[in-house]
Amino acid sequence: MNIKNNISAIIKKFLVLLLMLFFANVAFAVNSYDRYGQKTGSYRQTTSGYNSYDKYGSKTGSYKETSSGYNKYNKYGQKTGSYKKTSSGYNSYDKYGQKTGSYKTNSNGVTTKYNKYGQKVGSFKKDSSGRITEYDKYGRKIGSYK
Repeated sequence: MNIKNNISAIIKKFLVLLLMLFFANVAFAVNSYDRYGQKTGSYRQTTSGYNSYDKYGSKTGSYKETSSGYNKYNKYGQKTGSYKKTSSGYNSYDKYGQKTGSYKTNSNGVTTKYNKYGQKVGSFKKDSSGRITEYDKYGRKIGSYK
């Protein structure tokens, strides 16, 4: 897996966590799909947060709830980042505590992702069936979650 795909996979995992928190307060499991509708992974609720799995069902990481948000761990249990609640969503941080981005939900239920410079890099919208669609900054569909 090249660096670009690896970064994309890491971002996607966190996005699902946020989507489960923002859009489905009692979400026990969420599957992720690419733009063509092919399953790419899943996320399952645990007693302390969420575990992430690849499309074959192998565990790829976990998210543990804290008093201020979530910590993220890789499949070996090493902390790789954290997410802290804000009044409008979450801020994301790397393992060193440096801010890497933010996620904000508006009154219409649309969640927008920003990079560490405050520039919009994507968004998420939920339809009437409960499916959440992910878009890039240009509004092109890049995946979905259900």
